Amino acid sequence: MIVRWESNHDYVLVHVHQDMFGDWIFSRAWGQIGTQFGGLQHRLADDYAQAMLWLEDVATIQTSRGFHKVLEAQDDTPEGRDAVQQLSLLDAL
Repeated sequence: MIVRWESNHDYVLVHVHQDMFGDWIFSRAWGQIGTQFGGLQHRLADDYAQAMLWLEDVATIQTSRGFHKVLEAQDDTPEGRDAVQQLSLLDAL
């Protein structure tokens, strides 16, 4: 699952997925739109429920900061694949 929030100048993108070992990974990227300023963090969740709890926490925080959700997609959709590709590019930096 991929969720993206944006404000006028900033974005936050979360990707929840399983790795090849079946572990749940919670990846969060953030930064300024149109620049390379930002960061990327990966966390290993105990299970899917914990990853979803972290996602709810991020959603609450971003909403309280005035961000609005611009994308919510599964990995197997075109939008999801594009977002995963963007996240992979950030990880390579």
